[in-house]
Amino acid sequence: MSQALNSKPDFATASPATPPLIEARGLRKYFERPKRLLVAGSPPLRAVDGIDLQIAAGETLGLVGESGCGKSTTGRLLLRLIEPSGGNILHHGQDITQLDAAGMRAKRRAMQIVFQDPYGSLNPRMRVGDIITEPLIIHSVGDARSRVARVQQLLDLVSLPTAALQRYPHEFSGGQRQRIGIARALALEPEFLVCDEAVSALDVSVQAQVINLLRELQRDLRLTYLFISHNLAVVRNISDRVAVMYLGRIVEVASAEQLFARPMHPYTQSLLAALPSDHPSQRRTRVAIRGDMPDPNAIGVGCRFAGRCPHRVARCQTEDPALTPQGAGHTVACLRVADGSLALETTA
Repeated sequence: MSQALNSKPDFATASPATPPLIEARGLRKYFERPKRLLVAGSPPLRAVDGIDLQIAAGETLGLVGESGCGKSTTGRLLLRLIEPSGGNILHHGQDITQLDAAGMRAKRRAMQIVFQDPYGSLNPRMRVGDIITEPLIIHSVGDARSRVARVQQLLDLVSLPTAALQRYPHEFSGGQRQRIGIARALALEPEFLVCDEAVSALDVSVQAQVINLLRELQRDLRLTYLFISHNLAVVRNISDRVAVMYLGRIVEVASAEQLFARPMHPYTQSLLAALPSDHPSQRRTRVAIRGDMPDPNAIGVGCRFAGRCPHRVARCQTEDPALTPQGAGHTVACLRVADGSLALETTA
């Protein structure tokens, strides 16, 4: 497989009229902080605080933002690997937050995850063949003979040799271990995959190989991805649409082409301005972000980015902006963008 990134797949990108495969409505996750003797209780950590997302069948939605903004928590919430504090998660229009353990067990066959760490996510005491077979056994899929055939098919899909079946995870490189994790995630023939920083622990050349593999699998198996990453260049290359997250909220959603050509939210502009230029003669105008991300335990009223925003005005400190449409499927949570008072510049 070529190490260079292929051009974006040409299968049909979901249109706004396409019913979403996965949808989050007002999704929240608050983590209670431990109480200490003789100390007043602290407010909960608002990791995800009322987000709305739609992911159409066959598309890749990239989710980006700083560490600690809630990206991985969002991915796990959509699969109910952790329970939400509020809101709804819909799969084909069915609210999976209302399902009991048995109903959710059946749903898990359709929704899987590829974890960030390709070594820590694999049991070091199990052979690769057993690791990939385990989901089939847990969900009572097929008999012993059909499971062997299915595991061989999965190894072929991720370009690993048959000899890998009898080996242990420590005998493989990072890229090969991630392929094993992808094969395990595909064992139950899911339609939706959360790729949680799935290439961030890999060398650049290996990243390209794994990204190309994910594209080929999406094309051949009609998969839908939520692709969580810090790497904006990778997100731009693989995603159909991109959602930008900041401190538990979605602040901008647009097609990858729109977002990178004309970012509207000041936070998105700052993220993209930090990308290195494609050519030494091309210089980007840096957009300064003051300070670090605020303490999520002390979120107040108003825009969450106001304390770091170079364009803030007085009302940004008191009014909490909602995502508002800006045309062509582009939505932004910024008061000054909504009222037209913030001038925008094309960055790419």
